[in-house]
Amino acid sequence: MGEAATDGSPARMPTVPVIPGEPYDGPLALECAHFRRDECRSCTLLPLGPDEQGSRAMRRLRGLLPDPGIEWSAPVRSAAGGFRTKAKMVVTGTSERPVLGLPGAPGTAPADLRDCPLYPPELTAALEHVAWFITRAALPPYRVDRRRGELKHVLLTLGRDEDSTGRLMLRFVLRSEAALPRIREHLPALLERIPGLEVVSANLHPAHAATLEGEREIVLTEAATLPVDLGGLTFHVRPRSFLQTNPAVAAELYRQGADWAGAAHSVWDLYCGVGPFGLHVARADPSRAVVGVETSREAVDSARLTARSAGLRARFEVADATSWAIEQPAGPDLVIVNPPRRGIGTALASWLDASSTGAVLYSSCNPASLARDLARMPQLRPVRARLFEMFPHTAHSEVLVLLRRAA
Repeated sequence: MGEAATDGSPARMPTVPVIPGEPYDGPLALECAHFRRDECRSCTLLPLGPDEQGSRAMRRLRGLLPDPGIEWSAPVRSAAGGFRTKAKMVVTGTSERPVLGLPGAPGTAPADLRDCPLYPPELTAALEHVAWFITRAALPPYRVDRRRGELKHVLLTLGRDEDSTGRLMLRFVLRSEAALPRIREHLPALLERIPGLEVVSANLHPAHAATLEGEREIVLTEAATLPVDLGGLTFHVRPRSFLQTNPAVAAELYRQGADWAGAAHSVWDLYCGVGPFGLHVARADPSRAVVGVETSREAVDSARLTARSAGLRARFEVADATSWAIEQPAGPDLVIVNPPRRGIGTALASWLDASSTGAVLYSSCNPASLARDLARMPQLRPVRARLFEMFPHTAHSEVLVLLRRAA
């Protein structure tokens, strides 16, 4: 994906000599053999230096959010490599020689990305053991062209608890239960090879569809949650819960949200996921009344467990954010929204605009949909904003905006 233009549409690729299908021998912000060989060009901005990547992101944001009343804080930068704590691997090849990475374009060999430089050493080492396990347990990779095989994806997440000890969660995405007996039989050997591996599960995804996972999850270990420290709070993450892949930058995002919450006493955290915004806000002022709303029951269960473990006053509900908000008799002092890429949409934006809520914190991974939503809330003016470099070397941006009701 190229950098987006100021209207949100795709724009030109960076002005560097990167030709699809040909090797690249120019400078890179992070050395990557896969990019050089054109095995993986997912990091489209890799030929640009970190400062130019940041400048491009800021130019795009200022173009999408041109309000002169916005006070822009200095961007939160990311490490160039070793920051990504979640590996989402398509499994191809054979059980004897598995390939973990990208399937490859038609007529090309799949790319094995176990040594992707975005991953920290713990993930890289663990992926080698996972490949060994696929061979040992004789797990046949799923063949899309033939609709045969069992193992579709491997999802590996690295978490750190409060003492920075690395913990791992591994998920096998399977077509059916056929391979489960072999996974259970050989799992003790894998747990012995990866001491930090605490949670292992099988996700059943029988559909022949371009989606990452299915609805049914079978936990195969005694532990069912992964401890993940974010900004001094330990979250208890379940297999299907969403978690940012750049925890160092994510921790700064949640700290900033708690700071910009100001003196708000009542807070709603909509699209709350496992609750990082709401729980950081609750920790900053234990007297606050915080309610989080999320459609995923698994994420809400994680949020509730984290709140109990930390002794925080926060309540979490399983519901659609828009429907839940509209049904409430009155709005709170502050609403936090952290929606998917499509944004919050017309119904919720219109409700917020007409509500009594005095402030909104909007965290967006898609500045184009953010701009559309802000245009739907003319009574709420953006006053502060900050870029968080959650996805280095790509055109994707995470931005936090504080809106206040116009006088």
